[in-house]
Amino acid sequence: MTWTSAFGRACGWLLDRIVHGLALTRISPNVLTFLGLVINIAAAFLFGHANAANADHMFFYAGLVIFGAGIFDMVDGRVARRINKVTVFGSFFDSVIDRYSDVVLFFGLLVYYGRINRFRYVVLVAFVMITSLMVSYTRARAEALIGQCKVGFMERPERVVLILLGALFNWAGVMAPVLWLLAVLSTITVVHRVVYTYQHTKHLAPLT
Repeated sequence: MTWTSAFGRACGWLLDRIVHGLALTRISPNVLTFLGLVINIAAAFLFGHANAANADHMFFYAGLVIFGAGIFDMVDGRVARRINKVTVFGSFFDSVIDRYSDVVLFFGLLVYYGRINRFRYVVLVAFVMITSLMVSYTRARAEALIGQCKVGFMERPERVVLILLGALFNWAGVMAPVLWLLAVLSTITVVHRVVYTYQHTKHLAPLT
């Protein structure tokens, strides 16, 4: 067994223990989903209250908080299945809260770059915020028409991982290239989904 597989097994075991413990409390999976948003709001608060002097520390703390929110994002669905509370509304609610969690983190970064007078990055973060929403919207709208549209790379897990890395390693200037990478890859994903949907709908009869 390699150390990577051992680490993966250990993480899987720990996650299963967390899910088991939460399942015993009979907590609503929707509450777990909402708690993830609350934690992300705390991370956005840390972003927004950073300044040029303390940004590295505040971003690092925000990264730790985002990691904590990610745990709730991973366990809510597992807990729902464990306690047999999987519902259509739960899936809808999870998607809605995910969009809010995305936006609130970018809003915190908007406030930060505005406070330190980096207008170019204010515009960049606003653009990334828009494209992140469009990545989700294009998939949802396409799947209402053609059933499935999972093409493209920049889904929410990838966005969260990149933002997490940017926050934890902001002392090395990682957040700036992370934002540019998000802008480019999210745009490519949106375009890919538009083209994919066009190819799969051009022979369909128009909607009435």
